[in-house]
Amino acid sequence: MGTNGNSNTTSLSLVAAVFTVFLLAAATAGCTGTDRQNDGKIVVAVTIPPEEEFVERVGGDHVRVILLVPPGADPHTYEPPPGVLADVAEADMYAVVGSGIEFELAWRDKIAALNPGMLVVDCSCGVDLIATGEGDHAGADPHIWTSPKNARVMVEEIREGLIAVDPENAEDYRRNADAYLGELDALDAEITGALAASGVKTVMVYHSSWAYLARDYGFAEVPIESEGKEPSPQRLEHLIKQAEEEKIKVIFASPEHSTRSAEVIADAIGGTVVTVSPLAKDYLANMQRVASAFAESGRP
Repeated sequence: MGTNGNSNTTSLSLVAAVFTVFLLAAATAGCTGTDRQNDGKIVVAVTIPPEEEFVERVGGDHVRVILLVPPGADPHTYEPPPGVLADVAEADMYAVVGSGIEFELAWRDKIAALNPGMLVVDCSCGVDLIATGEGDHAGADPHIWTSPKNARVMVEEIREGLIAVDPENAEDYRRNADAYLGELDALDAEITGALAASGVKTVMVYHSSWAYLARDYGFAEVPIESEGKEPSPQRLEHLIKQAEEEKIKVIFASPEHSTRSAEVIADAIGGTVVTVSPLAKDYLANMQRVASAFAESGRP
């Protein structure tokens, strides 16, 4: 009884929040044109911080970005406040990750309804998605951006979206995208070389965020948690044995999740816990740090 009551209260709160957003959107809709005239910028909503960099690098001075899931928040569980959603009422474009990230599954349709004239760009178009789960839990790994090869695809989709909503500045978007794509290609080559030279074969992580990076650069990702659940004692015992057998000495965690289970395994094997984030905005620098950390973990 208590659980159902809490669930109903939460549902009513969400309905009330969405209704409030619709009212706010209606109140601000008439001001959107004035805002655009004042700063002349294309307003682009994005889900996660790495996309913020993608849009800013392609859009340059022509864009203003609305970030829906802030740094440090978990896009698997985050619920935006009504004020943030109300900002989307003035957006010209929403660049969704598109690969099944929980935030978008829960909020994409609601956000689109706030602004029917907004262009929704699916950044996962053209990405070879990794299947996960079985039966009712079947889906795709949503963390496509954690491989620079996929980031390249996402940037190209963002470029085309910006050209569609602002054709007058198409040449700037193409030029900016070409420059950033060149940097992604250099990052790709750097990561390829670093991971190949390190000989790393397996990376043990708390949350499965790096499957695309692992697939594209030739190593295996072993997650500690499963479907958002902490590992059982039996699972922990198995992971400790695997780490010992494969001579793993570094367990990777992220600032968006608990480090408790990672610390348990690291203590048992005499290793260390290193924190890496898949959600940092400074994408190029962050991916260099991540690749370097993974490469170092593979060295004797």
